[in-house]
Formats: sequence, C-alpha cells, structure tokens
Amino acid sequence: MGLITMILALPFELLRGYIIQPVLDRTQHTYDDYKNRTKQGVISAREIAIKLSILALAAAVIIWMAVFMYIAFYYTYMPAIAHIRPVYMQFKPCEDIIGPCSFPQAHVLLTRKQQLLMVGQQYRISVNIDMPESEQNLRLGMFMVCAEMRDQRTQLRNHACRSAMLHYRSDLARTISTFVMSPLIIFGFKEETQQIPVEVFSSYEDDLENPVTDVFVEIQSRQIQFYSVTLHITAHFSGLRYIMFHWPILSASIGIGANLFFIMTVSLLSWYHWSDSVWMEETRKRLRDRAEESRRKRSEGISRDISTTTIDEKSFEDDEDMSIIEEKPLHRSLEDDSDDIEELSGLGESGELRLRKSSSSESHA
Repeated sequence: MGLITMILALPFELLRGYIIQPVLDRTQHTYDDYKNRTKQGVISAREIAIKLSILALAAAVIIWMAVFMYIAFYYTYMPAIAHIRPVYMQFKPCEDIIGPCSFPQAHVLLTRKQQLLMVGQQYRISVNIDMPESEQNLRLGMFMVCAEMRDQRTQLRNHACRSAMLHYRSDLARTISTFVMSPLIIFGFKEETQQIPVEVFSSYEDDLENPVTDVFVEIQSRQIQFYSVTLHITAHFSGLRYIMFHWPILSASIGIGANLFFIMTVSLLSWYHWSDSVWMEETRKRLRDRAEESRRKRSEGISRDISTTTIDEKSFEDDEDMSIIEEKPLHRSLEDDSDDIEELSGLGESGELRLRKSSSSESHA
C-alpha cells in the first residue's frame, strides 16, 4: 500500500520539485529584485529632488543677493537726477502806471534738515521762464536773470547772472505757424508761448560743511511778462555715473554679473576652505592615532625588552650566586686544610719539642 502511494505521488513530487518550486523561486527573486530596484529608484529620485531643490534655492538666494547689492549700490552711488522747485516771483506794483515797479524776485527753499545735493557731484542749475509771445515781450529784448545760493546761516555761497531773450521768429514764420496751429490754439491744446531756459550754474558742487538750503532768484526787468517760473537742478553725470544713467541695462547686467562672480567666488572659497579644514582635521586625527599607536607599540616593545633584560640579568645574577656559592666551600675547604696543616705542623713541632724534652730528661737520668 505504501509502495503504491509512493509510486502515485512520485510524478507530483517531480513536478513540484523540478517545475513549480523553481518557477516560484524565480518569481519571488524577480519580485524582490524589482522591489529593491523600485525602492532604490524612489530613494535616488527623492535625493535628486532634494538636491535640485537645494540647488535652486541656493541659486535663487545668490541671484537675489546680487540684484539687491546692485540696487543698493545704485541708489547709494547715484544721486537724484533732477530737483524741480516752483519759483513764485514777487514784485512791488506801481501806483501810477500799469506794471511792476521793481524787479521780480523769489526765495526758493531747497531743504530744511538733510542735504539735498550730493557732495562731489556737479549740477546744472537753470531757471525756466514760460513767456508768452506778446508784443511787449517781443519789444523787451534781452534781460538778466540772477541767482544766489545760500546756506543755513543765510551766508552767500555762490552768485551768478545770465542774460536771456525770446527766440527770434520773423513775421512770416510766426504767421504761418499760427495759421497751421490755429485749430489746436482755438481748442486750447497749444499756446503761443516760449519756454526760455536760463542756465545760471553749469557745474555747481555743494559743500559738505555748508550745504545750500536756499536759492534767491531775480529777473532784472520790469517790463517782462511770464506765466510761470521753475527752478531746475539737474545732475551732470560723468564717468561711471554717466554710463549707469545712459546705459542702465548694460550697466545692470555688468554689475549683477560682477556681484554673481564675487558671491560665487566667496562661496566656493568658503566651501573649499571648509572642506580643506575637515580634511586637515581628519588627517591630523589619523596622524595622531598613528602616532599614538606607534608610541604604544614602542612602549610595549621597550617594556618587552626591559622584561627580557631583567630576566637575563636575574639569570646572570643567579649564575653568579651559584658560582659564589660553589666557590665559597672551595675557599672554605682550602682555608680549613691550611688550618689543619698549620695545626699539624704545630703539633709536629710541639711533639718534637716534647720528644726532645723527654730524651733530654732520660739522658740526665
């Protein structure tokens, strides 16, 4: 019965041992391998994502720092391009005739506390007069415009006067211009005026100790007619300021690029310095461990040599002791023999004496 069962079960055992089990093992191995690869891939992808995020954040911070440094440098190094102040002209009216009886003049307050103009920067200061093309202004001809620069203590820092007049146009040119521009003139989009800029200071530099706070403007003409007067203070750039003002994109690109190069250089030097310091510390630790190990081995060798020499000295001392112990009985026996010989010799002499004495006594008898 058992034999029949074994014979019937043999094909199933062969099928399970040679087909099913290898297939199951191979499937399990493939599954484990795929699982490990997937896990490693996920870990590597996560590490790559983290590294890319850190790199992107570091790049963003570096770029932001470069841009911020250039903006801070720009606003620190570049002064304000222009300062415009309205000039409210005042004059003394006449009682008998129409018009002013004094020169129009005005006081312009630039600043109260902080310094308005940058020290070392040249400025162009001009007075712009908006004048109508009236018959009186056309007959006026030339007139003078004066300006005084004063500090907080109302002390005069600079003074200048310049001449000015309306731009000349012939009657024909003025008639044609009026005819062409008549629709705009009628609807109020254009006026028959001229703006006369009078540059009173071409390269004015402010003083650090006595900065300018007030400007006094005077037009030396009583027949002049004007709509408005404004004071323009414009920075006259040169050198690097001229490039930064007239080519802002180029200067910004060069400045930000230089900042990026500087920051990257400092970062790389700091990184390599930190890496070198770690490497030097590890090397120093390794050398210290090796020195300790060699010192320990040397001390062990010295202790081993000392123990060996001690053992040798002890054995040598034991040999000497043994030789001394062996030699002592010999010396002692020799000394004893000498004593015995001396005693025997003494006995011999005393015996001879006694024999001589006895023989002498017998002869006397």
